[in-house]
Amino acid sequence: MLEGILIEGLIYGIMVLGVFITFRVLNFADMTVDGSFPLGAAVMAAAILKGLPMGAALLLAFLAGGLAGLVTALIHTKLKIPDLLSGILTMTMLFSINLRVMSNRANLSLLKTSTLFTRIADLGQSLTIHTAWALVVFCFLSVLGIKIILDIFFRTDFGLSMGALGANPQLVISQGMNPDVIKTIGISLSNGLVGIAGAYAAMYQGFADVNFGTGTIVSGLASLMIGEFLIRSNKISVLTLRALLGSLLYRSLMYLARNYGYYIHMTANDLKLITGILIILCVTVSRTGFRSGFRPKKARKP
Repeated sequence: MLEGILIEGLIYGIMVLGVFITFRVLNFADMTVDGSFPLGAAVMAAAILKGLPMGAALLLAFLAGGLAGLVTALIHTKLKIPDLLSGILTMTMLFSINLRVMSNRANLSLLKTSTLFTRIADLGQSLTIHTAWALVVFCFLSVLGIKIILDIFFRTDFGLSMGALGANPQLVISQGMNPDVIKTIGISLSNGLVGIAGAYAAMYQGFADVNFGTGTIVSGLASLMIGEFLIRSNKISVLTLRALLGSLLYRSLMYLARNYGYYIHMTANDLKLITGILIILCVTVSRTGFRSGFRPKKARKP
């Protein structure tokens, strides 16, 4: 039980970090996530089945997600289409692209294929470590590495400019920087992380499915908002930490709802309802709470 919650929470935590970049750092409502998540899974699965090395497959998943984010950013910045609609358009088009990637099949099975997760499981068995806990350690180290890289990135001049863009776009423009370029890179990075999360989820589940991403953005937002009530801070290291903690807590709540919800006559069909209610409650409370985005000092007006 605990192992499954930790594995899922950490895997989807990578996706939540991507959502954090767009929704909190850039203040950009990006719906591409529902398409880039299964895209990362589809590209990784197709690459592995074609015989590509695991590292190359994961890199392709990251690049595919980043390319999806790039399309959304270009639709928004070049065609001047609102951010929400831009993401919806890309997400819709990605459904067909994901089918193409998987050779017009709705899903690709990885159960009989060696993946990174099966190798970690085999390594755990050889070291007399329980398979599930070996995967927990691997996912933790992967997420920790991504978190550290993001923390370092957002302390660079470019990362601070990205945070400033979400807080005060005019300040970025006054400094002679192109906000469209910064926004494009941020959205691409966000969806690249989502692509990695999709690839990890496919390896964990043992298959890639075209409907993998249904409701992903909703669960990502719910996780992000739940995390914001755990710790209050504007430090980037704390913000990324609470995004991951929110993912773990959200997965725990979903587990409890699935396995013990029958006590209050709740079924698995009610999970989406629960998620929606959680988000409504979080948004309502946050209106009287605090600002939760990444707001570096450079973004403040003198």
